[in-house]
Amino acid sequence: MSAPGLTYGPLGDRCAHLCVDMQNLFAPPSEWATPWITRVAPKITGLVERKTEQTIFTRFIPAMRAGQGAGTWRRYYGRWASMTIEAVDQEMVDLLPELRAFCPPAQVIDKHVYSPWPEGRLQSKLAARRIDTLVITGGETDVCVLATVLGAIDIGYRVVLVTDALCSSSDATHDALMTVYHQRFAQQVETVEMEVVLSAWN
Repeated sequence: MSAPGLTYGPLGDRCAHLCVDMQNLFAPPSEWATPWITRVAPKITGLVERKTEQTIFTRFIPAMRAGQGAGTWRRYYGRWASMTIEAVDQEMVDLLPELRAFCPPAQVIDKHVYSPWPEGRLQSKLAARRIDTLVITGGETDVCVLATVLGAIDIGYRVVLVTDALCSSSDATHDALMTVYHQRFAQQVETVEMEVVLSAWN
């Protein structure tokens, strides 16, 4: 059975929407603000409205204070001491308000590094639901989304990356990563616009 725009067919009951780090932490006026976040949020919200129970949000949780973290993360939080938990309002780690309203039944998985996979909770939830396909949205295209996609590929998930529901603070590296997704991971990653996802996921 074909699905226009999707190489490997329509999306079914074993598909989940994984929305990466759409948090106040990355919205203006945060120091980590991703300029496009407000542009892609309505598209993501539209998908969550349709597939609330199939949605899992990840949240990036910074270190509690400067000097914490293993290895190079300690240096990272030395540079970004102003973005540690003790330095920012607790609400900064929350999802954007329009997305937080869907939880529950949408679920939230917290992580402390770019990738959501090392801590194991996300994979446990997906395995329990026998998920084999991930529709991925969120930010940033070239950091946490990249880590999420590569981990999903390694586990063996079919990955559908929603091109107009991704955001980055760098146009150049966003564009470079989209080229990589298209050219180097075509057997495992399908890159399509939200309209295709909405029409193919019944």
